Amino acid sequence: MQHTHTPQTVVITGASSGIGRAAAKRFAARDDRVYDLSRHGAGDPGVIHIDADVTRPETLQAAAEQITAAAGGIDLLICCAGMGVSGAVEFIPESDLRRQFEVNLFGTIHTVKAVLPVMRQARGGRVICVSSVAAVYAIPFQAYYSAGKAAINAFADALRTEVKPFGISVCAVMPGDIATGFTAAREKTVAGEDIYTSAASAVAKMEQDERNGMSPDAVAALIEKLADKKRVAPLYTVGLSYKALVFLKRLFPAALASKIVGEMYR
Repeated sequence: MQHTHTPQTVVITGASSGIGRAAAKRFAARDDRVYDLSRHGAGDPGVIHIDADVTRPETLQAAAEQITAAAGGIDLLICCAGMGVSGAVEFIPESDLRRQFEVNLFGTIHTVKAVLPVMRQARGGRVICVSSVAAVYAIPFQAYYSAGKAAINAFADALRTEVKPFGISVCAVMPGDIATGFTAAREKTVAGEDIYTSAASAVAKMEQDERNGMSPDAVAALIEKLADKKRVAPLYTVGLSYKALVFLKRLFPAALASKIVGEMYR
């Protein structure tokens, strides 16, 4: 017997590039109704762009209302919008550090808060937050990025328990190095590199890893799979080597794990 797919209403933040765009294309290809909430639409076929900025909750609220009026509800929310800043903790400007949390962490929170009432009323829905392996292995000279992603994991885990009675499920997905425009868009602080002499090489090493990383579609493929699962676990890692690393982190003493990361970026 052939399994027929019931089209869903899928909302994705940051679907104008990277993982979000790859996911939007996948869902559009299977005839889901796909909405991209971002500041710049990519204009992909089957993807409806709505101007929204994750750092401005009122734009997300308006988008959620617009989608509900048009589609009758929201089945799946994927929070992909993100950016990166790099540099020494001591020298990254306050404005950059705040923007890092505004986009990655608060952007995720604002989007979830805009969509939850819709899902609660429907007594069903799924939320997938894109986190990072950097949440588990905090990266030197990307402290604020790592901290924000670790916070997303904790947020998703707590939210999962809160919304379970309403039939809403929540999980976080942790990609490792992915080859996207994210690398080139990173805000870099070079101040203090004369003091923190390993900063430049650490960031260069990380960016090389990203450029040689997995395709965003590898992450999108997992997201599509999770959308169709009956039940989801709290946390997923993308890529075999990263799965192994995350698993080993549970077995390593914390000091050893920290030392390994330190050696990688020295």
